[in-house]
Amino acid sequence: MKRQIIKIDEEKCNGCGLCIPGCPEGALQVIDGKARLVSDLFCDGLGACIGTCPQGAILVEEREAEPYSEALVMENIMKAGHNTIKAHLHHLKSHGEMNYYGQALDILKENGYDIDSLTQEETMECGCSGTHAQTIESKAGSDQNSGPLQSELGQWPVQLTLINPAAQYFDNADLLISADCVPYAFGDFHRRFLKGKIVITFCPKLDQDLERYIDKLAQIFSLHKINSVSIVRMEVPCCSGTEILLQKALERAGKMHFVKVNVISIDGKII
Repeated sequence: MKRQIIKIDEEKCNGCGLCIPGCPEGALQVIDGKARLVSDLFCDGLGACIGTCPQGAILVEEREAEPYSEALVMENIMKAGHNTIKAHLHHLKSHGEMNYYGQALDILKENGYDIDSLTQEETMECGCSGTHAQTIESKAGSDQNSGPLQSELGQWPVQLTLINPAAQYFDNADLLISADCVPYAFGDFHRRFLKGKIVITFCPKLDQDLERYIDKLAQIFSLHKINSVSIVRMEVPCCSGTEILLQKALERAGKMHFVKVNVISIDGKII
């Protein structure tokens, strides 16, 4: 099967081993002076190790690989002890991988572990700075006509692949689903659409794992009370997939929402 998985540039890798603690799953080892991916089965492809590499030698690619196995990963992780188990659980949860997270908890329960002690919230980072959920205080003033426009972005991250469905900023949110190209085509995107919204962005044509997107969106609607939902997409036919994905996610979550849809023309007008 094709999926996202780690790739190591051997020319850049200096064998420092800093990536190893960032991979509690045990997919990486230093062998012959270089970091190596020792098993496709252990690599979830989420990239926790990327931010720990000072040489920029690790990236994520899409290729044929054996399916990731949470059961096999847990066999190794339980041997490594309490702290490694906690790091793995935090890693899964911070990336919104709630299906794998649930599998891991089931395996731990079957093996007699104290789940409460393993799932206590602590200040812990998994090494993937691009995925850390955070709220951003808007710097925009009431009158922006006299100076440079300020960002209205209220949270990070924004790309659906990186978003954690359990992030607290979704509580009572006014949700904006934006196709990737819209902010480039519509010059007043921040003031017209983004202000006061929590935004999720993706491309329904070029992004690969759309089934995973549907599942993530469904989790957001299941875990949080969403006040309103709006879509802003391009006029091109493939962009209508934005609406289709949202509808499938609502159906999967068993939720009903009125959805306001705005369509933007190629020349930057609201149709």
